[in-house]
Amino acid sequence: MNEKKYFRRLLDDKLDVYIQTFGAVLLEGPKWCGKTTTASKHSRSILKMQDPRQFKNNILIAETAPDLLLEGEKPRLIDEWQVAPNLWDSVRVYVDEIGESGQFILTGSATPLIEKTMHSGTGRIARIMMRPMSLFESLDSSGLISLKELFDGVNFKSCKSNLGIKEIANLICRGGWPQSIGRDMESSMLIAEQYVKSVYETDINQLDGTLKDPKRVQLFLKSYARNLQTLTKNTVLLEDMKSNDISLTETTFYSYLNALSRLFIIEETPAWAPNIRSKTAIRTSNKKGFVDPSIATAVLSQSPDSLLKDFELFGFLFEALCIRDLRIYADQINGTVYHYRDDHGLECDAVIRLNNGEYALIEIKLGGKSEEIAAKNLMKLEELLVAKKHPIPNFKMILTGGEFAYVRPDGIFVVPIGCLKD
Repeated sequence: MNEKKYFRRLLDDKLDVYIQTFGAVLLEGPKWCGKTTTASKHSRSILKMQDPRQFKNNILIAETAPDLLLEGEKPRLIDEWQVAPNLWDSVRVYVDEIGESGQFILTGSATPLIEKTMHSGTGRIARIMMRPMSLFESLDSSGLISLKELFDGVNFKSCKSNLGIKEIANLICRGGWPQSIGRDMESSMLIAEQYVKSVYETDINQLDGTLKDPKRVQLFLKSYARNLQTLTKNTVLLEDMKSNDISLTETTFYSYLNALSRLFIIEETPAWAPNIRSKTAIRTSNKKGFVDPSIATAVLSQSPDSLLKDFELFGFLFEALCIRDLRIYADQINGTVYHYRDDHGLECDAVIRLNNGEYALIEIKLGGKSEEIAAKNLMKLEELLVAKKHPIPNFKMILTGGEFAYVRPDGIFVVPIGCLKD
């Protein structure tokens, strides 16, 4: 049987650097995003905590003699460490005593309760977030335009995307799950559907041992998905759910939100709040978001054909696709993705801010008809920033589902998502 092709991930190089620098590295993110496969490429021995043949034995050893599980050639991969949270402190102590880098790689598909880990691990265990694959990693983006080069001021080169609207609809529904790459659309959608089903029937209950009603969790996901990429308040979502489940309480609602965040299913976009207006004028709430747009299409029973008949929903899901990729690319250049919106009508879909303070303003538009509105928003926001003595952005971009990449007369870059990379 031929070994399945490994699609190199952008964080492979970053992981190498972290292994050489820290005693242990935690690679965390949602299930099925490729953590184990990637981590195994960088390790010399592997312990799979959830291996059904050894699961009970592993848990027993973790509780009684955890050091035995740490034995093995280094770097040693401990896969899904969170099923035995006390391993965290065992790894930390081991790293302290050995005093050498590159001892362990931990992977985790859930964040355990804080009280179950004795120490933060700061300075010993470094963290890297892994998401489903970006379009560049899955070879669907040509990568002719580099986000890093745009920040560095490298001359912009016009080019053409190979992705049309139909292909983008397919990619949204397929998602970035490694298992889906190269499969037909029916199989890809089935994988996303089963992923979501696993979340509300199994994974959310395994998180803390507290049983949650699968139907309620499914109802939560549907309500959340209908408000994707919006600033809809949680109280509105709660009322939406109550219309179908009158006995639902606020406590239960937030327990679902917290659990799905700890499973890395929900990943919201924080607000960017530069010091340019009063705090009351800037919206500080997060934008609703999933770690991958296919979660929303699976929850809402959408297909590429149905998206092409509902361009309003298509637009929100396209934004979700772009935000996923921007997060992955921004991580590679030490950046964070935010959104901006204020009470004066100004908004920006994505603000990428680097650790050195440099930043870029990005509007996301599926089609070309809304390009002028997006450009006006970007220019107005830049004018406001400059007027308030804020540094000017490194660049302004309209990220589109269109065909051509070019520079507008006003200096704004128009970039198809099918041309972008880190």
